[in-house]
Amino acid sequence: MQPSRQPFEVTFVKVRRHLRVVLLIAALLWAIELLDVLKPGASLDWYGIQPRTLIGLRNIVIAPFLHAGFGHLIANTLPLIALGVLVLARGPQDFASVSLVSLLVSGLGVWLFGGSNTVHLGASGVIFGYLGYLLARGYYERSLRSIGLALIAFFFYGSMI
Repeated sequence: MQPSRQPFEVTFVKVRRHLRVVLLIAALLWAIELLDVLKPGASLDWYGIQPRTLIGLRNIVIAPFLHAGFGHLIANTLPLIALGVLVLARGPQDFASVSLVSLLVSGLGVWLFGGSNTVHLGASGVIFGYLGYLLARGYYERSLRSIGLALIAFFFYGSMI
């Protein structure tokens, strides 16, 4: 019979697993940006959201994976990892649905209200979605876990608001 794991060990294993998932997503973003830089003669940035155009509407699901250079990607990577891990702590279903809803809602908002003749890209909309979700869960659920996650998110990223 195996000895039962201590709660701390179980939590640590989960956090490591969640971190791996989010780091894999971040690595994908970095690989795409590296491909964009190394691709001669063309830029993937044109697959960003172009407000109020049909092509821009299609690009809503593509734009969060593209960034306007490594500086932009660096600015998005740490909040994506940190807030992504906190959302993933709520469960993989929550992570998947919050990611998808944040991607679609922020993308549609940019598509509707973004400046004409502009191209918008980056994971910022998803990051704001993660922050909003964590804060809302803390406020409405009012459990110790939800409030704790909301406080951590607000402490580190509340200035984004």
